[in-house]
Amino acid sequence: MKRIWVKRVKSSKSAEGFDHEYCLSMTPAERLEMMQILREMFDKIKPCRINEGGKGLRRFVKIIQQT
Repeated sequence: MKRIWVKRVKSSKSAEGFDHEYCLSMTPAERLEMMQILREMFDKIKPCRINEGGKGLRRFVKIIQQT
């Protein structure tokens, strides 16, 4: 199980700076893993959303007719 920790800040601006630094300290693989965890958490909160197997990022293709 992963540890959860909290950083106490005095303003929202310093919290944004901390978030940015934290994300930059992660490897690309860790960022993708975190994105997948957040997607799974969202799917539990909003189960009516169309789920494409729960894997990967959603992709859209739109074909337009040019004149």
